[in-house]
Amino acid sequence: MAQRAFWKGYLKLSLVTCRVAMTPAVTESNKLRFHNINRKTGNRVVSRYVDAETGKPVDDEDQVKGYERAEDDYVLFEDDELEDVALESTRTIDIESFVPRSSIGWIWYDSPHYLAPADKVSEEAFAVIREAMRKTDTGGIARLVLYRREHAVLLVPRDDGMVVWTMRYGDEVREPDPFFKEAGRSDVASSAKTMMKKLMEARLRDWDPKLVRDPVEERLHEIIESRTKKSKRTKPKKAAEPERKDNVIDIMEALKRSLASEKKTARK
Repeated sequence: MAQRAFWKGYLKLSLVTCRVAMTPAVTESNKLRFHNINRKTGNRVVSRYVDAETGKPVDDEDQVKGYERAEDDYVLFEDDELEDVALESTRTIDIESFVPRSSIGWIWYDSPHYLAPADKVSEEAFAVIREAMRKTDTGGIARLVLYRREHAVLLVPRDDGMVVWTMRYGDEVREPDPFFKEAGRSDVASSAKTMMKKLMEARLRDWDPKLVRDPVEERLHEIIESRTKKSKRTKPKKAAEPERKDNVIDIMEALKRSLASEKKTARK
């Protein structure tokens, strides 16, 4: 069953325009969600916004957004005012420029969304833009309002569609130099690098989504299923911490043991 689009609008490049539909490329709908429960009554506990001074609940219609410019001094915004600020990009992805895909570091990528033509009439114009980017190995830069905020976005071809990546803003990405300042100053022996390469090659696998499964989530599902069947209540076992003899690590010895372990596993 096709995923229902959560956004519909237009893709525009100069005079070329087509109708498109978009949906998030990732989902957390399968993640477990927990409610807060009153242990004494078994009822759900609900949260409400209350006035910080009076302690009285505040109805939804009486709540507005506020920017604190000084202590206890706020600039207030109504919802329609916030929507009007970036009104032009709410329903149109207008590609402003193109950049080489290889020039954008992974750290700038935020959230991916799938983009496809919304109808048969739009397929040709959509394909022309997509294939031009594929041939030149470039991505399109545009702006778009998503989740009630305007984002810089990057469009890249993928299969028969495109992926729209929301991009992080410049002030959201910290400079790595202060953190990495001392990280790369240790000299590494060539023999250690050779052994590390062999260890990595021994663990090389083809990509499979199962490699990034969530064992905690799986265990929680097992517990929930067990308690649903009213079986005997058991506590999850606490993983034993590896023994640490001292704080000094012999990297060469660790590599030798790791390689020996990998070879032993491969022979089984």
